[in-house]
Amino acid sequence: MSANPSTQGQAETGARPFSLRLSARDLLRVAIFAVIFIVATYVIGMLGIISPLVWLLIVPLQAIVGGVTVLLFLTRVRHAGMLTLFGVVVAMFYLVGGNTLLSSTGIVGLGLVAELILWAGRYRSKWAMIWAYTVFGLSFFTPFLPLLVDRTAYLASSNFTDMGKAYVHASDTLLSVPVISLLACIVLASSFLGGVFGSAILGKHFVRAGLA
Repeated sequence: MSANPSTQGQAETGARPFSLRLSARDLLRVAIFAVIFIVATYVIGMLGIISPLVWLLIVPLQAIVGGVTVLLFLTRVRHAGMLTLFGVVVAMFYLVGGNTLLSSTGIVGLGLVAELILWAGRYRSKWAMIWAYTVFGLSFFTPFLPLLVDRTAYLASSNFTDMGKAYVHASDTLLSVPVISLLACIVLASSFLGGVFGSAILGKHFVRAGLA
């Protein structure tokens, strides 16, 4: 009996199925890598309590470090929707941890856009994965969005007031619109570097996964 042409074509090209039916193993992978990503970046993010300046300086570092975890996760993606779910898990954690709804919504939105980039690369392109993480890496910038939307209310929220009056004043002085805009560009560049760095040190995993 001859093989099904579509099945044979997938075997030859190594194409991954465009199915949204996630298995228990897929869900476990999402959970494991989301936890690793959260722990690795959250530990770095905690340094931001030192001062607003330190907070600004560590955000690009978070974007670079996060690239290794996410790129490794992407070599395990077998179904559409896994990266989006990854973004939802991360967003929910940060929402519970004190992030604003705007910030967490932004993370989910970035996950969706990154998913579309992976889809465009048919989940087989290394560069699609790098660009997908470049977009998703902007999630580290989302905590600054409320400063652009409702600056006064955000600075008066417990996220800042719990740090003390000196921290609030320093944040208001340092985190101006031009500085925040520049930070967005830096985070984007850092996310790209994180994706490239992640793919470089995970070269063997990409080869095993048959990624182009």
